[in-house]
Amino acid sequence: MELWRHSVAAPRRIMRTAESAEAAGWDGLCVVDSQNLSGDAFVALALAATVTYTIGLGTAVGNSVTRVAAANAAGALSVDAVSGGRMEFGIGRGDSALAHLGRAPGTVRHFERHLQQVQAYLRGDDVAFDDVDIPIDVAPPVDAMELASGPGVSRITWNRAERKVPVEVSATGPRVIGIAAVHAERVMFALGADPDRIAWGIEVARRARTEAGLDPDGVRFGAYVNVVCHRDIERARELIKGAVSIFARFSVMHGTVIGPANENTEESLRRIHDVYDMGSHSRNESRQAESLTPDFIDEFGIVGPPNRCIERLQTLEELGLDKIIAAASFQLEDTEEGRGARELMEAEVLPAFA
Repeated sequence: MELWRHSVAAPRRIMRTAESAEAAGWDGLCVVDSQNLSGDAFVALALAATVTYTIGLGTAVGNSVTRVAAANAAGALSVDAVSGGRMEFGIGRGDSALAHLGRAPGTVRHFERHLQQVQAYLRGDDVAFDDVDIPIDVAPPVDAMELASGPGVSRITWNRAERKVPVEVSATGPRVIGIAAVHAERVMFALGADPDRIAWGIEVARRARTEAGLDPDGVRFGAYVNVVCHRDIERARELIKGAVSIFARFSVMHGTVIGPANENTEESLRRIHDVYDMGSHSRNESRQAESLTPDFIDEFGIVGPPNRCIERLQTLEELGLDKIIAAASFQLEDTEEGRGARELMEAEVLPAFA
């Protein structure tokens, strides 16, 4: 199972982050794609590619709204070219990138259409002009210019690589899990670390592929999991709670709890929904982070000494996951204690999965 480090797209810092991640033994480095909170994801990944040799690179995650599908595909293809074939394009419906534009996540219907178009561009296929998501009142059809000739369809013409960039979808609800299972190379569950919830997601994905007439084993599975390795479990909880609040909210974004959950878990998720403040997104001192109980953090995330982290991660691997992104692990860089937790994971957990 691959373990990936999660980072911000900081243009002035990303090369040092990438070099240290590769040296420490991480399988990949992914960056957030949230234009109001971080630098450009594709620029950061291209810079990271210039100072690394083997580590995978990816977005965690792009979205289907702030760029048209051709722009998302072109960014992914550009990083893939610079890195010599190490790009994995992660995409979802959007969260903070849209909230800071005054918008909610994109609709499921729009997301599916966007995902299909991205895949078409990455394969070198055509996309009909009528399918491109640019409103007519923003830019009229090209026919309005009365050109003598021009392109009849939309296609990325400059890519010459034989490799297709793999696409993975961040998914929590059954509809998006199903879309991901049918149209992407990997489903990346944002369901926490509870094995029952991950097993539920895998079953939803496999059923969607079967209903679509596809091989249920023809898609890979991974997950975003908040992990903090620390010999003092109480300190680990304090370091991780802001990150846990981000990903826990996805399971109750519209007020209804998604996936299997006991009474205490449901209560914690609903409380996160009720108090969530996007202005303090990811912060350990936020209202949503302070609302989390120790039991919920232990269930939804992976915290504690190295042997405990290894055991929890191995349980997820046994379920069929082949990739874990240590979600929001960039928060650990803010303090010396957090950096120490990352270094402990690199020294004692990563080797167990090398």
